Amino acid sequence: MAKLSGRKRGRALTRVAAAAIAAALVGTGAGVASATDQPVPAPSVSARGDLPQPAAKQRGFAAQAPAAAPVNALHGIDRTGKLYAYPPNGTGGLAGREQVGSGWDIIKHATQVDHDADGSSDGIWEVNNGGYMFYAPFDENPVSVGSGWGVYNKLLSPGNLAGASADDLIARDTSGVLWIYLGYGNGKLTTRSKVGTGWNIYTQIAGKGDLTGDGKTDIVARDGSGVLWLYKGTGNRSTPFAARTKVGTGWNMFNSLVSVGDVDIDGKTDLIGRDSAGALWLYKGSGSAAAPFKPRVKIGTSGWNTYRQLF
Repeated sequence: MAKLSGRKRGRALTRVAAAAIAAALVGTGAGVASATDQPVPAPSVSARGDLPQPAAKQRGFAAQAPAAAPVNALHGIDRTGKLYAYPPNGTGGLAGREQVGSGWDIIKHATQVDHDADGSSDGIWEVNNGGYMFYAPFDENPVSVGSGWGVYNKLLSPGNLAGASADDLIARDTSGVLWIYLGYGNGKLTTRSKVGTGWNIYTQIAGKGDLTGDGKTDIVARDGSGVLWLYKGTGNRSTPFAARTKVGTGWNMFNSLVSVGDVDIDGKTDLIGRDSAGALWLYKGSGSAAAPFKPRVKIGTSGWNTYRQLF
């Protein structure tokens, strides 16, 4: 069980991010900034031609009132086991990091979870190297969830998948079967239900909220050839995702894909990619299923490879 130090401060980070909405609506055209210590800030950079482009009708949407979208800090576990949090800075990037935990070198999987549907994470589901799962609230002591979680090589809470009030969990086992666990809203989980097979073709799976504007939680998955696929959420536990649709190619340039929700505070869920050089890129959400992301923007230069896990 990892230590989540300064849990009340960690909770405050997400509250600060949520409070940045008003400022973001005023200055949506401002240049992006990044962490003030490590990694370093970077200017905006246009997207590569083979990566997803925005739908024309989505341009300029940031001037409108934001829709409900999760707003959370990006967390990183470095190789010494320290946990850091980077909240959105309100101008399209990330604020300086704050250490919010230690002893996370034993953690194999970690994912943020919102239990009360207020748009801000309440804590972290974590699985250690021994296969034990704990729920670590930001302002309370961690509690045990159960054992046997070592059978999974991917674990993610993209949001509310089955229509209840609390976030749910998906997990992929070593044979490529994807499972869903429904959240009770207190860190505990229901028994699992099978989603489907063949998910071991994906090297990255990410999501935190609605990508298509229909109010349902979606995910994206990258296959071994670098193609990114969108799985629209259905809100149905038995079939939580619709058939996949192609987003774009060239995504194998990233060694990590992660979503924490709405980074630029425009009311739409975004995606973050870290490239092999350790630079961090933001794909702002468009709210369109046909082209869910705008061109990428660099929000961090070299140094992000210091984190062995981002969530």
